Amino acid sequence: MTTTPRIAIVGGGPAGLMCARVLQVHGIWSTVYDADTAVDSRDLGGTLDLHADAGQIALEDAGLMDAFLASARIEGQAKSRRDHHGAILAEFTPAESDTAAPEIDRGQLRTMLYEHLRPGTVRWGHELVHATPLGAGAHRLEFANGASAEADLVIGADGAWSKVRPLLTDAAPQYLGVCFLDARFDDVDTRHPEVAAIVGDGHMFSTDGEGRAVIVQRNSNGVVRGYVAFRSELDWHVAAGVDVTDREAVRSHLSREFGEWSTAMRMLITDNDGDYTPRSFWALPAPLTWEPVPGATLIGDAAHLMAPFGGHGANLALLDGAELAHAIRKEDTVDAAISRYETTMFPRSGEFAASSNNGLRRFFATTPPHAPHLPPDHAQEHRNYEARAAEYRRRQAADRDAPPPSPGRHSEADPPRRPTLASEHHG
Repeated sequence: MTTTPRIAIVGGGPAGLMCARVLQVHGIWSTVYDADTAVDSRDLGGTLDLHADAGQIALEDAGLMDAFLASARIEGQAKSRRDHHGAILAEFTPAESDTAAPEIDRGQLRTMLYEHLRPGTVRWGHELVHATPLGAGAHRLEFANGASAEADLVIGADGAWSKVRPLLTDAAPQYLGVCFLDARFDDVDTRHPEVAAIVGDGHMFSTDGEGRAVIVQRNSNGVVRGYVAFRSELDWHVAAGVDVTDREAVRSHLSREFGEWSTAMRMLITDNDGDYTPRSFWALPAPLTWEPVPGATLIGDAAHLMAPFGGHGANLALLDGAELAHAIRKEDTVDAAISRYETTMFPRSGEFAASSNNGLRRFFATTPPHAPHLPPDHAQEHRNYEARAAEYRRRQAADRDAPPPSPGRHSEADPPRRPTLASEHHG
């Protein structure tokens, strides 16, 4: 760009931190604002598979593939599908050379991205309250701690309930009709060997065709996360008279609801360590687009919140962050960068969001013709990731070989720009 804009990234999750990192690789500075008090101040949930055609491309752009592989679990790509009696329906074991979708804990990914940013880039404890247009693409951000900031480009990376999204669209997340209880098993190989045997090295999925399912995932450090999921209203616990903070009351309820499941499979539901954490599945309308807004855009879940089936949400979030950073680097103006990024993001995210949301509906279906479908061919899925990654890199190479930028535009060979943060002050 001919001038360096003040860039504010709202949200310090994978999308926001990736965007800041790729910008910094090219000497462009930004400020990330996040409501959390520290990078590790809360439990971020389970594990993520980073696909060769999305998350890994972003990691390569950020110069972080080696750091990722140091924590990633190749064996974690293993998957199995069982019925509710425990019978194995399908299994997938990755080859040692298969790196199409290694697993990494959510907390490990966030910490890795944060630790590779310039000190002071992230302002923790900054929960956005209002984002107000000031004209000419500038915005004023006001935070719950009394601080405020002004920026020429506001990037909403603040997830499902984004406070930046209303600048661009009235769309809001919609409940998908499935709730779940997040549980964990610690020191699983010693304390819960039966659970360890069922989950294996990666993931195990099971459903009974009556709208109930259990998904268990191997995490690092001997932890397995379990998700006990079921079709229900959001206030299911009220109707059932269950206090979700009372572990034994929840277990008693689940034992009744999953009473037709085998004894071995019910261990995944009732033998967990600690309390259950209630959660639910939400998604934005898909495909979702909006008219261009000067000085503002969205990445990650803020732009295309979707069901977790297929694991596309986090991968697209990382790719969004990297591609927006490249657009900022390549274009002359903020609005041209936004246009370049959104033109690619809209069709891609719309396709994956619709597919993921439909996948969830099929998995939890209770009546034909939408009964649970057969497990995907994971070997073919991995080949598809690799093929799409190769095609993406071919397009990147063609872009690099394109005619040089017009006069006044910076190129990759330009010296790093001076640090320019979104201006901030405290009231």
